[in-house]
Amino acid sequence: MPDDPQRLRVTTPDARVLDVLVAGPAGGDVVLVHHGTPGSCLPLALQVRAAAARGLRLVASARPGYAGSDRLPGRDVAAAAVDARAVLDAVGADTCLVAGWSGGGPHALACAVLLADRVRAAATIAGVAPHEAEGLDWHAGMGEENLQEFAAAEAGADVLPDWLATEAAGFAQVTATEISASLGDLVDDVDRAALTGEVAEGLAAGIREGLAPGLEGWLDDDLAFVRPWGFDLAAVAVPVSVWQGGHDRMVPQSHGRWLAAHVPGATARFDDHHGHISLLAYGFGDVLAGLLAAG
Repeated sequence: MPDDPQRLRVTTPDARVLDVLVAGPAGGDVVLVHHGTPGSCLPLALQVRAAAARGLRLVASARPGYAGSDRLPGRDVAAAAVDARAVLDAVGADTCLVAGWSGGGPHALACAVLLADRVRAAATIAGVAPHEAEGLDWHAGMGEENLQEFAAAEAGADVLPDWLATEAAGFAQVTATEISASLGDLVDDVDRAALTGEVAEGLAAGIREGLAPGLEGWLDDDLAFVRPWGFDLAAVAVPVSVWQGGHDRMVPQSHGRWLAAHVPGATARFDDHHGHISLLAYGFGDVLAGLLAAG
């Protein structure tokens, strides 16, 4: 990574502690990055390089329950905006750009609505749509593992912990050489081709760090996705771009199409050649360029 990343401990207004990483040129404009599910504040090296090449300082925080961030039981997606405000204050940023990949997508949208005084533009990259989205078959096109996971989440907090404990706990020790096989039906040849080298290393490291304290962050993410998010997407008043690949088996492109049609003024960025992981691996620089142009 260019420049030595800094790890910060940021205290929220309700006295929780967030695990935050800052990388890139000191004093650079901030791009606030929301990680996937599961994950941590460790970005991919390519993300840091792409940000630094554009003069951006990448700031990422682990969501509550992941890595070194204190858990917030029962949190909804909207809670991300409160934490994001605390993080921006801690790094001295009056405004920022926001990007969220995969499970980070809804949290980026929360900032676009609830932190509009600080967010100039936002992007969701392979991000999920609301669970009760009208006219969307929410499960259609998902790989088998996600169908099982979200069925457990929909069954509630009494069922999901057992599924995570038996089906997902192995992710806590996943290595770069194992991650592609571990994802099973969630990836096709497009994403498997992207899951090599530093991409595989970075994703595996972020998952291991995120799950080091346990599965609670993952649990709370999944429950938040299938419950009301706590804000109205129709209230988005900043530029939003929606990026989605046609080979995505984790979050099918239909989610992106729904978001593009229902977020006011959203710009659709669909690429039928990409999957869930390849879109991040090969497209993050384009996402940043779009954010800079919009905000």
